[in-house]
Amino acid sequence: MKNLSDIMIHIDEPLSQTHRNTLEERMRALPGVIAVRFNPGKNHLLLIAFDPDQVRPIALLAQAKSIGYTAQLVGA
Repeated sequence: MKNLSDIMIHIDEPLSQTHRNTLEERMRALPGVIAVRFNPGKNHLLLIAFDPDQVRPIALLAQAKSIGYTAQLVGA
């Protein structure tokens, strides 16, 4: 059984449905990412389930920032 962790990333910019979909797809492309979704009703909160043996939270945050978003890990 895999070791799974969850993180939440706060995106500062308002995101259209298209931008949310693109960000989700980019996150899913990272090795170790299991599931990605925006928190319903709070479209600035991105929830990510991942395998910490394959990817670190800082790499997930860097992916969001590499697209051009201002983002922070929540609760980290």
